[in-house]
Amino acid sequence: MNMEKNDNMRDDYDFSQLQSLGKGIYADKYKKGTNLIHLDSDVASFFHDDKSVNDALRLLISLARNQVSSQ
Repeated sequence: MNMEKNDNMRDDYDFSQLQSLGKGIYADKYKKGTNLIHLDSDVASFFHDDKSVNDALRLLISLARNQVSSQ
């Protein structure tokens, strides 16, 4: 198998001098069990914050439950 080097990194870069930037900005939330999601831009344009997303989802859940229970 022919394995060609397919990156743009120069061989003379010295990464040993780099300092660690630490954990990602969401690491603590991830450990606590926070779910992180990405909203597509067309959807995100309707929501200003996480509370508005949660309120909309709770309403959808309530409507779905009512629809199922009325059948």
